Amino acid sequence: MYIVLIINVLSMFAMMAGILLHSGKGGGLSDMFGGGGGAALGSSAAERNLNRITFVFALVWIFSVLALSFLLVRT
Repeated sequence: MYIVLIINVLSMFAMMAGILLHSGKGGGLSDMFGGGGGAALGSSAAERNLNRITFVFALVWIFSVLALSFLLVRT
């Protein structure tokens, strides 16, 4: 149960960081990190990869919440 709890907390913080790195209408925190490298990759490619990574962390978080709910019922 403690391993699932650690995975839950880590995925929560990773998902929050991924959401904060997304650029909004006027740019976001992702503009800070995409200065020189963002021009080579293209901002749309970097944004698509960030979307995918954030989606994976969201799935891990959802499954860990479900796992914790099943583990807490059994104890």
